Amino acid sequence: MSKYKVVSVSDEKVMIDFLELPGRIYEADPNWVAPLESEVRRTLDPHSNPYFTNATLQLFVCYKNDKPSARCVVVINSRHWEKFGEKAAFFGFLEAVKDEESTGRMFDAVERYCRGAGAELIEGPFNPNHYSELGLKIDKFDEAPRFFETYNREYYGKLLEGSGFYRQRLLHTRINTAINDFVLQHYGAVSFPKRSGGFSVRYFNLFNMKAELERIREVYNEAFSDNWHFLPLTREEYSFSAKYLFFITYPKLVVIVENNGEPVGVLQCVLNINPILQPLRGKMKTVNLPKLLLKRRRIKEIMIYAVGIKKGYQGSRVYKLLLDSMCAIALRYSVLSTTWMSDTNVAAIRVSGHLGLRPYKYYAIYEKKI
Repeated sequence: MSKYKVVSVSDEKVMIDFLELPGRIYEADPNWVAPLESEVRRTLDPHSNPYFTNATLQLFVCYKNDKPSARCVVVINSRHWEKFGEKAAFFGFLEAVKDEESTGRMFDAVERYCRGAGAELIEGPFNPNHYSELGLKIDKFDEAPRFFETYNREYYGKLLEGSGFYRQRLLHTRINTAINDFVLQHYGAVSFPKRSGGFSVRYFNLFNMKAELERIREVYNEAFSDNWHFLPLTREEYSFSAKYLFFITYPKLVVIVENNGEPVGVLQCVLNINPILQPLRGKMKTVNLPKLLLKRRRIKEIMIYAVGIKKGYQGSRVYKLLLDSMCAIALRYSVLSTTWMSDTNVAAIRVSGHLGLRPYKYYAIYEKKI
């Protein structure tokens, strides 16, 4: 008879089990890209991650016959309760073997914890919040994940449904696998715009990084303020999330539009670095860095990470300036894709149409009332 036990992560031994479980599940999967262990630890350290200034974090591991068989984290954010008026807890970093009992017992423990904290529903996956990797992959299981995409086995949806969860929302990504040809055919050899009327357009200034990050944060916080689940990022949160920004992008992949010195629009693209991370198996070493940087120069695929325009400038020429900037950037690459977007995000879908981006992968957010 199988013996199950669910514990919260309270020591290094259980933390190692938490971190190593995905390697057991995907050991023979040629598409899996292991997340960097050091980054997972950094993200889930409430003492260093400023997101947890206003949120609580609990990590769970289920053992079957003394071997880890399921894991997840639970986040409860008081700011979310205040802004949206719903007492939600969020789960993420879900991994599980194909055993419904393991997942069920783990979520029984998760529910007890959440009810004890006053939560009325559980939603996810979020890794660990709304501006991280999120959603459960529900199609194209034979393809490797791109950067900032989640990855899971096909049976994960059934495990969640077996624990009483249902699909609450669908998200998707988009792609154009011949973006260079598309831009040349539809727009010609577009030059990077420099100035139009009272607006100026420029790339990210790496030599003034702190101030530039603050400009980007200012734009995003206003532009996305009405978006689903969006909470404004503090200066500390954005700085934390941007620690490795220029490993995944270049200054000439980040565009800032200003009006008389005020930042009003931002386009932020990143490289799909997953193919060069995959051989690392989640272990980054300093000795690997020179080779990784060399391989990074050969990457021909970029992703639109985010596009934001301040509300007072939406519908203005800022949109055209960002579109022209994107076209000029895209001429240097062969593939353009997006991170997740909602079907209700009219602005993002509009940009996608102008760049020939078609719907690609779908992800589900699950919910359970408790």
